[in-house]
Amino acid sequence: MYPHVDTSDSLAVAELIAKQEIYEVLCRYCRGIDRLDLELVRSCYHPDARDHHVSFDGTRDEFIDWVDAELRQMDGTMHSIANHLVELDGDRARCETYVNTYSWSATSTRPAHNSLTGTRYVDTFELRAGVWRIAERWAVRSWIRTDSDGVVQAGSGPGPAARRDRGDLVYRPITRS
Repeated sequence: MYPHVDTSDSLAVAELIAKQEIYEVLCRYCRGIDRLDLELVRSCYHPDARDHHVSFDGTRDEFIDWVDAELRQMDGTMHSIANHLVELDGDRARCETYVNTYSWSATSTRPAHNSLTGTRYVDTFELRAGVWRIAERWAVRSWIRTDSDGVVQAGSGPGPAARRDRGDLVYRPITRS
């Protein structure tokens, strides 16, 4: 299928699969946050995971409660993944992911609710029962730019509108045209 890939090297293939599985956990996390699908966010963490965010430190379930309250004060968020590096060590992995987060609110007076931030997720992933999930996360904010002249407006115009629930376009079944 891919003549330049030596599939006889099963360890290399297994490592590529593990790295892709980890990357997809990060993508699901971002989707869950941006769509307010907190059960999807929860599924990205092992039950005993710890999360250390800029103004939060606690368990997975405490994080879900905290981030739910924070997100509901905003009109929307959008996470964009940039650099992503995974270093595998058996059934554990260290993962560094650069993320830009856009947050907006027409009503909140908190500057962070109308901002762009540069953050790195420094995660420890563990493979348990055949599933890679976050065991510990450190959200390291490198910078923040707030909109001090006004608020960021939600997108509008023709075409589908973004939704912050499971009614968003991304949740529709895959159909053939």
